[in-house]
Amino acid sequence: MTTADVLLTNCQLVDVTTRTIIQKDIGIKQGRITFDSTNAKEKIDVDGAFVAPGLIDAHMHVESTMLPPSGFCNLAVPHGTTTVVLDPHEIANVLGIPGIKLIMDDAKDLPIDCFFAASSCVPASPLETSGATLLADDLEPLFEDERVIALAEMMNFPGVIHDDPEVHKKIRMGLRLGKKIDGHCPGLRGKDLLKYVASGISSDHESTSADEAQEKLDAGLQIYIREGSAARNLEALLPIITPENAHQICFCTDDRHPADLKNEGHIDHIIRKSIALGLDPILAICIATIHPAIHYGLHREGSIETGRFANLIIFDDLCNFKVKQTWHHGNLVAQNGEMISPCATNLDWTPAKNSVSLPPTIAQESFSIKVRSEPIRVIGLIPGQLFTEELHLNSTDADVLKMAVIERHHNTGNIGLGFVRGFNFQGGAIASTVGHDAHNIAVVGDNDSDMLLATQTLSPQGGQCVVAGGKVLASLPLSIAGLMSDEPAPVVIQKQQAVLDAIHQLGCPLDDPFMPLSFLPLSVIPKLKLSDLGLVDVDLFNVVPLEV
Repeated sequence: MTTADVLLTNCQLVDVTTRTIIQKDIGIKQGRITFDSTNAKEKIDVDGAFVAPGLIDAHMHVESTMLPPSGFCNLAVPHGTTTVVLDPHEIANVLGIPGIKLIMDDAKDLPIDCFFAASSCVPASPLETSGATLLADDLEPLFEDERVIALAEMMNFPGVIHDDPEVHKKIRMGLRLGKKIDGHCPGLRGKDLLKYVASGISSDHESTSADEAQEKLDAGLQIYIREGSAARNLEALLPIITPENAHQICFCTDDRHPADLKNEGHIDHIIRKSIALGLDPILAICIATIHPAIHYGLHREGSIETGRFANLIIFDDLCNFKVKQTWHHGNLVAQNGEMISPCATNLDWTPAKNSVSLPPTIAQESFSIKVRSEPIRVIGLIPGQLFTEELHLNSTDADVLKMAVIERHHNTGNIGLGFVRGFNFQGGAIASTVGHDAHNIAVVGDNDSDMLLATQTLSPQGGQCVVAGGKVLASLPLSIAGLMSDEPAPVVIQKQQAVLDAIHQLGCPLDDPFMPLSFLPLSVIPKLKLSDLGLVDVDLFNVVPLEV
């Protein structure tokens, strides 16, 4: 018998390996789990509370929280998250490898275990202009860091299917290094899906229906059920889960805004919602812990077993799941919704500042669209989804607003122009430098002058803004690559709320219109999108004319 540093007594241990609850004391010694102890320097009676492994997000982009990892952990850790798998391809599309390294440096020595997937699609497709291009030879040195555990989501699924040499070179590199290859194949079915899986890809987080997810599950993919701020797929996909196949299921958020993290939660929110929808609580916890750990080979994470990191959550009620304490590597790091010691970034972010450059010739006339014939192709928003519709409407129809995507990295002067339906506001414009994945400036409005002012407001530091009647109503500066802020999370949340309040005053009914706006330039999720190169039919994987 050894003497533990801490002994948690009177625990109801959630054993995710057997899917049972065990009455057992839990020892912690040098940050690891031990059961070989009855004595301890400190004993803590948890009074019959449940103790489970810390929660794991199997796939997310920390940039979507508008905070670097140091700021993100202050919001996520109090909700029980102790491990995340981050794909930094947002900052990679702006700054390339130096941007990835900034994120990785900021993620060191935090009270959360940050693992990384090397961004495979920078740019996401040839149908946009990004700030960098990363080839297999650029990515391979990243794997020298043991925290890099996968090749990130292979969004260029047409490149896989049609045998793009560089795409397959990246996949072969990841497999040669013994890493998982994450997938991204929205709507992919049949023979194309089987070829995608046969290339070595192991997972997908883009299913939006149960039958799509089931087909991918049957094809051998690990299915990540995504419940983020933009895409909420849990309710649709929950029916596929059975006790027999649950080991093939993980939870992820993909993209999560800071206010949602603060108010709703992180992976704990998905667990609560899944339980409310009828999923067994212990199974929900397994999906949020041991399953992603096994999938990625994280042998020190995901369960409460001897020798594993003492990453733990303590809570009182299985059915009303609310994390009371979070422990990381044997230290109590959050309690009752607050960090014990909040984190702050120690990095010099200067290389990521002032990253937004506008075309020198941009003017009000830059937003003028000459419609030669009606009807035209109009992007149709689908609430709660990243997919869009292709609508055939007249430019003067109700709730048809103008949209522009302005290249901001290389002074190319590229401006893609189109129309969108679903924002339903009048008398102004909104703009954002968060425009997946190239993060060019995306702007939507009903008049050219306000669209110009909104665009100019975001140069050179980036961010989001609302303009009406020639005045800036509200703005959220995002000085780190035009994606994140180095201000504290409460300040970012306050400024984000001011921007949302401003657009709601213009009549927009969407809870957060900047989230769908950020995905409208994403040329790898169907159906119709707009990049700086023009209107993109994702199914055809080509630029198409405005006129039908």
